[in-house]
Amino acid sequence: MGSVIYALCALTSLACAALLLRGYARHGERLLLLAGVCFCGLALNNLLVFSDFVVVPDVDLSLYRNLAAAASVLLFLLGLIWHTGDRG
Repeated sequence: MGSVIYALCALTSLACAALLLRGYARHGERLLLLAGVCFCGLALNNLLVFSDFVVVPDVDLSLYRNLAAAASVLLFLLGLIWHTGDRG
Protein backbone atom coordinates (compact mmCIF):
# COMPACT_ATOMS: atom_id res chain seq x y z
CA MET A 1 0.00 0.00 0.00
CA GLY A 2 2.88 2.36 0.72
CA SER A 3 4.17 2.17 -2.83
CA VAL A 4 0.81 3.35 -4.17
CA ILE A 5 0.84 6.33 -1.82
CA TYR A 6 4.43 7.25 -2.76
CA ALA A 7 3.54 7.10 -6.45
CA LEU A 8 0.39 9.19 -5.95
CA CYS A 9 2.39 11.81 -4.04
CA ALA A 10 4.88 12.03 -6.90
CA LEU A 11 2.10 12.32 -9.48
CA THR A 12 0.33 15.00 -7.45
CA SER A 13 3.50 17.07 -7.14
CA LEU A 14 4.12 16.69 -10.85
CA ALA A 15 0.56 17.75 -11.66
CA CYS A 16 0.90 20.82 -9.42
CA ALA A 17 4.16 21.72 -11.13
CA ALA A 18 2.58 21.36 -14.57
CA LEU A 19 -0.39 23.53 -13.64
CA LEU A 20 1.80 26.22 -12.09
CA LEU A 21 4.15 26.28 -15.07
CA ARG A 22 1.20 26.42 -17.45
CA GLY A 23 -0.12 29.39 -15.49
CA TYR A 24 3.27 31.03 -15.80
CA ALA A 25 3.29 30.47 -19.56
CA ARG A 26 -0.13 32.13 -19.84
CA HIS A 27 0.29 35.04 -17.44
CA GLY A 28 4.04 35.54 -17.07
CA GLU A 29 3.96 35.96 -13.28
CA ARG A 30 7.37 35.17 -11.83
CA LEU A 31 5.83 33.80 -8.64
CA LEU A 32 4.09 31.07 -10.65
CA LEU A 33 7.44 30.13 -12.17
CA LEU A 34 9.09 29.92 -8.75
CA ALA A 35 6.29 27.78 -7.35
CA GLY A 36 6.36 25.55 -10.44
CA VAL A 37 10.09 24.98 -10.17
CA CYS A 38 9.70 24.28 -6.46
CA PHE A 39 7.06 21.65 -7.16
CA CYS A 40 9.31 20.09 -9.83
CA GLY A 41 11.94 19.64 -7.14
CA LEU A 42 9.36 18.26 -4.73
CA ALA A 43 8.21 15.83 -7.42
CA LEU A 44 11.84 14.74 -7.77
CA ASN A 45 11.95 14.31 -4.01
CA ASN A 46 8.84 12.13 -4.13
CA LEU A 47 10.29 10.05 -6.97
CA LEU A 48 13.39 9.53 -4.87
CA VAL A 49 11.20 8.47 -1.93
CA PHE A 50 9.48 5.93 -4.19
CA SER A 51 12.84 4.70 -5.46
CA ASP A 52 14.33 4.57 -1.99
CA PHE A 53 11.54 2.58 -0.36
CA VAL A 54 10.14 0.54 -3.26
CA VAL A 55 12.60 0.13 -6.14
CA VAL A 56 15.92 -0.21 -4.30
CA PRO A 57 15.14 -0.56 -0.58
CA ASP A 58 18.67 -1.76 0.21
CA VAL A 59 20.22 1.55 -0.98
CA ASP A 60 19.96 4.64 1.21
CA LEU A 61 18.86 7.64 -0.88
CA SER A 62 17.95 9.84 2.07
CA LEU A 63 20.75 12.34 1.38
CA TYR A 64 19.56 12.89 -2.19
CA ARG A 65 15.92 13.08 -1.09
CA ASN A 66 16.72 15.69 1.52
CA LEU A 67 18.92 17.68 -0.86
CA ALA A 68 16.18 17.79 -3.49
CA ALA A 69 13.57 18.94 -0.97
CA ALA A 70 15.85 21.50 0.66
CA ALA A 71 17.01 22.93 -2.67
CA SER A 72 13.42 23.25 -3.87
CA VAL A 73 12.17 25.02 -0.78
CA LEU A 74 15.29 27.21 -0.54
CA LEU A 75 14.93 28.27 -4.16
CA PHE A 76 11.28 29.15 -3.58
CA LEU A 77 12.09 31.04 -0.38
CA LEU A 78 14.88 33.03 -2.03
CA GLY A 79 12.57 33.78 -4.94
CA LEU A 80 9.89 35.03 -2.57
CA ILE A 81 12.38 37.28 -0.81
CA TRP A 82 13.68 38.58 -4.14
CA HIS A 83 10.11 39.07 -5.45
CA THR A 84 9.10 40.97 -2.32
CA GLY A 85 12.19 43.18 -2.59
CA ASP A 86 11.27 44.16 -6.15
CA ARG A 87 7.83 45.36 -5.11
CA GLY A 88 8.86 47.41 -2.07
